[in-house]
Amino acid sequence: MAEGKRLKNARKNIDSQKRYAVAPAFDAVVTAATAKFDESVDVAVRLGVDPKQGDQQVRGAISLPHGLGKAVRVVVFAKGPKEAEAKAAGADYVGADDLVAKINDGWLEFDKAIATPDMMATVSKVAKVLGPRGLMPNPKVGTVTMNVGEAVSAEKKGKLDYRIDKAGIVHAMIGKKSMGAQKLQENFWALMGSVLKAKPSTSKGIYLRSVTLSSTMGPGVALDANEIANSNVEKA
Repeated sequence: MAEGKRLKNARKNIDSQKRYAVAPAFDAVVTAATAKFDESVDVAVRLGVDPKQGDQQVRGAISLPHGLGKAVRVVVFAKGPKEAEAKAAGADYVGADDLVAKINDGWLEFDKAIATPDMMATVSKVAKVLGPRGLMPNPKVGTVTMNVGEAVSAEKKGKLDYRIDKAGIVHAMIGKKSMGAQKLQENFWALMGSVLKAKPSTSKGIYLRSVTLSSTMGPGVALDANEIANSNVEKA
């Protein structure tokens, strides 16, 4: 009951029929995040594409200006000099067949997985475990690379990987409430700039259909999609 009352109070200051400009939307979401823990702030972007079409997939990776507001645990599949490079960059665990065995035994205490190209045959042994969890290394987002040190550093700083789901929506966590409205807003513009650039050439009609902002336990706030679509996000 207490949680329901808290959410009800949070909704009082948010107009569910309104499409908010970006700045006041972030102020509203941060104000409404009244849980006793540091709530995550999430964005849901509905796009005018057909996810069933191979040429209308939307995905990418972006280094957020202020990171994700949390520690990112990174594992690396590598051997030899690349193993040493990954460890020096701060990887939480580096291995090969031993890492595969560890994962097959049920260990999944990490947020990102990186691999050198020559290790992908080894990684394939745990593809059924990593794939459904969005942890499978992928060259398109820079997690299959020979530059493992650079990749580990980027992930540790808060690199965000995103992709469209079957419903045509990109879901992304852009930070924590404790970061404050301004830093969260700057992370948001970095993400939106990348999503807008990723528009497939085959996409027709309105690309940015709707954008909703929310905290873990707070109500959703609808943003003005036209403002975002018409903004010069590269300068934001």
